[in-house]
Amino acid sequence: MGIPVFILAGLLVHVVFLASIFDIYFSSPLVHGMTPQQTPLPPPARRLVLFVADGLRADSLFELNSNNTPQAPYLRAILENNGSWGISHTRVPTESRPGHVALIAGFYEDVSAVAKGWKENPVEFDSVFNESKYTWSWGSPDILPMFAKGATGDHVYTFCYTAESEDFGAQDAAELDTWVFDHVKSFFNSSRSNQTLFSALNEEKVVLFLHLLGIDTNGHAHRPYSKEYKENIRKVDEGVKEVVSVLESFYGNDGKTAYILTSDHGMTDWGSHGAGHPSETLTPLIAWGAGVNYPQKVTSQLFEDNFLKGISRSFNYVKMRMLLFAQADIAPLMASLIGVPFPLNSVGTLPLEYLNNTDHFKAESMFTNAVQVLEQFKVTKHMVKKKNVSLNNNYCCTVPLSDSEQINFLKKARLYIQQQKYNEAVSLCKTLINLALEGLSYYHTYDRLFLGLSIAVSFVGWTTYVILVIIKTHTNLINYQSNNKVSWKFLLFLFSALCILAFFLLIQTSPWTYYVYCLLPVPVWYAVCFIYLKNCKFHLMCVVFSFFYRSTLTVGLLVFAGWPVITQLWVQAKRTTLIWTLLCVLLAVFPLMPVVGRESNIPLVIAAGLTTLLISCFSLASFSRGEYKYQSKEDLKVYLYQMFSIALSTYVVSSTHNSLKNKQGLPIFNQIISWMTLAFSSALPLLSPTLLFQRLFSILLSLMATYLLLSTGYEALFPLVLSGLLLAWIQMEQEALQHYGLSLKPKLAVFNFAYATDITQFRQLHLDDIRRSFFFVSFCWLLQTLQPYLPEEDPDCICLAF
Repeated sequence: MGIPVFILAGLLVHVVFLASIFDIYFSSPLVHGMTPQQTPLPPPARRLVLFVADGLRADSLFELNSNNTPQAPYLRAILENNGSWGISHTRVPTESRPGHVALIAGFYEDVSAVAKGWKENPVEFDSVFNESKYTWSWGSPDILPMFAKGATGDHVYTFCYTAESEDFGAQDAAELDTWVFDHVKSFFNSSRSNQTLFSALNEEKVVLFLHLLGIDTNGHAHRPYSKEYKENIRKVDEGVKEVVSVLESFYGNDGKTAYILTSDHGMTDWGSHGAGHPSETLTPLIAWGAGVNYPQKVTSQLFEDNFLKGISRSFNYVKMRMLLFAQADIAPLMASLIGVPFPLNSVGTLPLEYLNNTDHFKAESMFTNAVQVLEQFKVTKHMVKKKNVSLNNNYCCTVPLSDSEQINFLKKARLYIQQQKYNEAVSLCKTLINLALEGLSYYHTYDRLFLGLSIAVSFVGWTTYVILVIIKTHTNLINYQSNNKVSWKFLLFLFSALCILAFFLLIQTSPWTYYVYCLLPVPVWYAVCFIYLKNCKFHLMCVVFSFFYRSTLTVGLLVFAGWPVITQLWVQAKRTTLIWTLLCVLLAVFPLMPVVGRESNIPLVIAAGLTTLLISCFSLASFSRGEYKYQSKEDLKVYLYQMFSIALSTYVVSSTHNSLKNKQGLPIFNQIISWMTLAFSSALPLLSPTLLFQRLFSILLSLMATYLLLSTGYEALFPLVLSGLLLAWIQMEQEALQHYGLSLKPKLAVFNFAYATDITQFRQLHLDDIRRSFFFVSFCWLLQTLQPYLPEEDPDCICLAF
């Protein structure tokens, strides 16, 4: 295979690999074509008010202050006297958009939304807002338009502040929540003089949604244990109290308003969210008003989770029952309270413990919930069977809920309701929901294992083929004369495999992409077998393992440190070996450092900047001496510009940190410097001298200028240590070449990037090159894994300046 054909084949194979990720794993779980399901009995509430305190941790809301007073007195009184409370468990990614979708639409994250940064769902979905008669919402422009866009008809109204108002560095973020409360009160006051609006507000099935972003913003800016975060909770508590008073007065205390306060996600102690720590996934819920159960006292509650134990201890003296449920369960709860159809794609189970209604109503509501989830199961199953016509009944027996079983479940549940055996009906409906959800998951991932294995086999085959091509081209390790003839039996086997796979896909009426994924391994492994060689995958296993356990990198670096001793290189290069060992040990410390839960250390970042400037001065002095000094003053100017950029970056770090700490906002000068640094840092190395060490030194200065702006602590030292180790590695490899007698030791100082060098003119590949490539990939993985940890919207990360 010629080089152009080889490159083209590689591009096509990698395009297939990339496309397969989205086609196999990022497929949307949403289906359409279901019939809306609504509880047939009259609902207890005419309207629902939903408060979502963005980023509110469960423990932060329920805990007591140091003087044993409630953090939120009004809400505390509600759950002790008038309502029910509990903890909902959300799923990753714990971001604002996925959390609101789970709350309001009842389904968990559509992974295909990753292509849009979790900001918008690429597939239209149903929600409680869409099923309502009218919905009015106030809050962030990042959340509200998402639900108005997918609503049918013109009945979802949004009132948003500007996106610029969300700059939490310039003012107290609690003002965002104050804006919402003030506009809600103004809205209801003005409706008295607007007969059309007044009539609409007095309709049934009305939803009022208040999105409160201030707590999340203050949590990012000041951490969840800060006075700003706690003060924001107090302001939300007061705002909720005022809004409830306005609404009760507006509706004449008719007792037909249901209230729910919850959060979309929590937050770590470090002020970030997105992962799966309990502080991020556990969110509070307080419900009160029409149709909501009153507090239930218990003697004690036991929890296995330490985070839940800490929350429950705050309530030991009042002995109030804490309910546990999934975040998606809130959507069917809201639908049941105001009597709208359950969202079509909801996978939530109605939490009956929150309902204060008759057993008949609870049984009918649970039956409606079961039918709604079962509708999704039936549509999904039909779609899979339509795509896979060979899916016979025997094969489907691996999943419960055949057509006859579905009918039996529904008939039996309806009979229980008619016989007033409501508990039995509820229990049977919960079983049906669980089975339907299990079936949904099965059919959604029906082809995933088969296609994933096909892609994995292709990937391993292509990797092996590339390795074999390199070995064949650059070494004489294998005699290929005997491998050029392929047995006709082997060709017959390959042809038979192609025919069998194609026939299988044909009877399944599979899409054309399935043919590509399934047939790709055949030609790839044909090429591999044509150049047969066994290959060790130990390095790949170590890389994957280090992704989950960072300490693996520490062990690897310590092994690297002992490499010169094992190979006896230290005998001929003692000083270089000492530097190599010392830098390996220093770099091995970084994987052991914490990535979350630490405070920023701006003085350490400043020290890294000053250290870089000091090293730059010594390097420039070294470059100015000897045979290979600067050819012109222009070369020196490039380095001076880069050093000045590092000095500015160091100043910006200190200045921005102090400005945000004093709540003075982000200085416009710092923003300009940050953008200019980002723009020029990548271009300046191209103007530097092309000699090896001078060009590498210029690249280091450019990286440090940007890296400093993205650092909040110890990670600012990481590129310095890594760069020093890489320079030492270059020297060590030169010593290794001479040690193995592969070539004469060239002068690195005269190596010039401007000249094309064909290494095959000097030597063929050697077995030691496998070790060398191992080192190279390891250093690349280190750079990827140990990049600076940047929590979402961390104010101390000067990337905000961008």
